[in-house]
Parts: sequence; C-alpha cells; structure tokens
Amino acid sequence: MKLAVVVQRYGPSINGGAELHARYVAERLARHAEVDVLTTCATDYVTWHDTLEPGVEQVNGVNVRRFRVGRERSPDEFSRCSERVFRQTHSVADELAWLDAEGPTSPALVRYLARRSREYDHCVLFSYRYYHAYHGARAAPEKAVLVPTAERDPAIGLSIFGPIFRGVRAIMFNSPEERAMIRAVAGIADDQPSVVVGVGSEVPAVTDPERFRRKFGLHEPFAVYVGRVDANKGCGELFDFFGSYLREGAGALTLVLIGQSVLDIPAHPRIRHLGFLDDRDKFDAIAGAELLIMPSYFESLSMVALEAWALGRPVLANGRCDVLKGQCIRSSAGLYYDGRLEFIETLRALERNRWLAATLGRNGRQFFREHYTWSVIERKYLEMFDRLSRAPVARVMERTAGWFERRRPICPPSSEVVASLPAGPSIAPPASPPDARATEPSPRSASGPPDPHSVSRSAGGHSRFRRGQHRSRRGGGSSASTRTQ
Repeated sequence: MKLAVVVQRYGPSINGGAELHARYVAERLARHAEVDVLTTCATDYVTWHDTLEPGVEQVNGVNVRRFRVGRERSPDEFSRCSERVFRQTHSVADELAWLDAEGPTSPALVRYLARRSREYDHCVLFSYRYYHAYHGARAAPEKAVLVPTAERDPAIGLSIFGPIFRGVRAIMFNSPEERAMIRAVAGIADDQPSVVVGVGSEVPAVTDPERFRRKFGLHEPFAVYVGRVDANKGCGELFDFFGSYLREGAGALTLVLIGQSVLDIPAHPRIRHLGFLDDRDKFDAIAGAELLIMPSYFESLSMVALEAWALGRPVLANGRCDVLKGQCIRSSAGLYYDGRLEFIETLRALERNRWLAATLGRNGRQFFREHYTWSVIERKYLEMFDRLSRAPVARVMERTAGWFERRRPICPPSSEVVASLPAGPSIAPPASPPDARATEPSPRSASGPPDPHSVSRSAGGHSRFRRGQHRSRRGGGSSASTRTQ
C-alpha cells in the first residue's frame, strides 16, 4: 500500500496542531505502508515564506516532497477577505479569493497530486480550510481521505467546503463534536465512510518532573499551558482570569507557559514563560504540573489535553469550546469553566482537593489508554483503508461553479451560518475496536457515585446524558464536568 499525506507545513520543528498531527500519523502509518508526505517549503504560518528548499528529503524515515509556495500571505489582504466572507453577503468567487489569501498557495503541489494520484492507494489530506486540501481533494477525489481538523469558527460556514466534505472518499474526524458540526453544515450522507479517530502521542513511559523543576528553577506548585501563546488560543483571557486568581489570593499556583509567543505576557513573578521546549522538557513539565489549563475557544481535538491525561494530570478547560467540554465529560478527567468566577473556583478546587485531582488524573489515563493509544489509532486508519479498497467509488465530486455563477452574491455571511449550527458537547465516547482493551490493559479507576457529575467512570455511566444538539450555545446548567462544592 502506498499513501500520500498532504499538509501545509511539515517537519520536526513545526508544532502547529494539524502539522504535528499529520507528522505523527505519517510516521505511524509508515510502519504499515510506503508513505510520501507532500507539503510546502514554508515554516512560518503567518507569511508562508519559502524557508526550506523544494525537493525530496527524509524526515524521521519518511519521504517528504516539498513544493514552493505560489505567493506569500498579505495580512491586510487576508483580513479584508475574511471580513467580507465572514460578515457580509458575498459570492463563491469571494470565498475562493479568501482561500488564496489565506494560503499557502502551491499550484505545483496540486499539479503533482493531479498527475501522480494513480501511484497512491489513498491520499490523506489534513486541514480542510487550506489551499492544498481544497484543491487536492478536487485533483484526486477518488483517492481523497480527509482529516478536517475543523474548529467552530467562521471558516466552516463557507459554502465552498460543503462539496469537498460530501465528495471525498472518507472523513477521519478528530472528535464527536467535529463530526456533528461538519454533518450539520455540509449535509453529509449517512452512508459516507467516516470514523472518529483523533490522534495518539509519543508520550514517554518515564518522566522526570524533578529534573524539569531543577532546570528551570521552579520550586512552587504550578499549572501549565502548552501551545502557541496567542490571543486566538484564549491566552489573553487566561492572563486576565489568572490575574484575578492572583489578586484575590485564591491560591499558590504559578502559571507556566510553554510555547512560542505572539502575545505580550504580563510581567508577574508567578507567570513564567519558558518558550518553546523539546519533548523531554515538555512532558516532564506536564508530569510535574498540578494541572493543565486549556483556554482555547476553538479546537477540533486537544492533543495536549490527551498528553496530560496520558501522564495522569487533570485538565481545566474553557467550557465555551464544545470539543474541550466534551473531552472533559467523556473522560471524567477534567473540569471546565464559563467565565472568570468559575475559572477561579475550579482552579482552586483542583489545587486544594488532592483526591479530586488524583481521581481525574486516573480517569484521564484510562481514557487515553482505551481510545488514543497508537494501537487504536493505527487500527482505525488501516480498517478504513481496507474498507475503501474493497468498495467502489460511490460519489462524484460536485463541479465548481461556472464563471457567472461563482460571482453571484448569494452566500450568507459565514459567521451567521456557524451561529445557526447545533451546539453542545457529545457525551458518548469514541468507539474503540472490540479488542482495544485487551490490547492495552490497564486497571479501572476507583468507582464513584453514579450521578451525572461524578468524577469516576463506570460501565454505561454516560447513558443518562443526551447530546445537546439544539440548545443555544449559552444554555444554562453546570459548567464543570465534576461539580465542586
């Protein structure tokens, strides 16, 4: 079997969520098939400047073929295009202009895929919203397997993506929330092959939190944030809320930030920015933290939350993100907050209640073992490839609109489309292969009271939950997956 993995950037030092996801999957699938990665020469996600040379190289044993970017991104042009398609009635041509403005445009990559797609059994396209995925799916629809990595932001409401979702051979979803959102916005047929897969992680079997503490001079208890320090990731609100926690004298935690920053960081002795760290330091930091904080409003799957759970650490997540909220509920391994006061109270609960934090951590480790170990992830990909190889191509990619049709201003503002979509977390855990538990045995965490807000997990314990498909996004109810008193 020969596979193409197609993604906007690729490399060992590129740690964007979708790009890291693609690299992990490519390296794992290379154990079962011949894998070629098709990507650009860009490393910077803001400008898409060609930093690397075009051509073929090996990265961790995987063939990587790089193509030049057609043009760098103009932030002003992209902002103007975004304002038009997100906020105003517009045309399909406007949406295609937005796609080009977002970048990275690489006609050479798409031409290569169109010419050589017959050499591949399947073409795995990451990140629906980018040029390579849109045009790559149209270049090789009969081979296209889409990993959308879709978030609940205005891009998902653009009309150009519906035909892509409906026309690819299969979709590998990151979460039940992503699946429900895409099905609602694109009208995907029930018989289209798809599965909730997610991604595993290279979590070490042994960590050394004390080594991390010594190296960075951290002697006090700390909460950790891992990711790009960016307002778009909720970090501005995190600084605001954590500042209130500090001013109120609510606790003794320090906030440790790991990742590159594109946002000013408050000058405070209990807010420490360590910058980008290698995997050893990152995992030692998570293992040594009291908890991981995930403040993002937009996720398709939080890889770092899964890593924290694999290491037995609880998670505190932004409850306004359906995916994070759903992950916390399905795992019984995290709390979530809605607003400043709940942030302070849930953070204080995890800091002070050692039994609560430990139980959430145990539940998280069990959840990771059952659903996100690589044996489970790889099996889901291989089963999908086998299913597709035995089935005829059942659908045809819808044509692109003609010259006049694509210029008619008939598309509603995409932000309004997204606002009309069903919202809420999905409670049922992702399905695992029947022998997943036998493959990854682990002890069940301690049982707790069988009420909807119990931190412990029991067989069938989630049957009482119903997916909030048609409630408003700001509906009432508890904002913590485990109630704190």
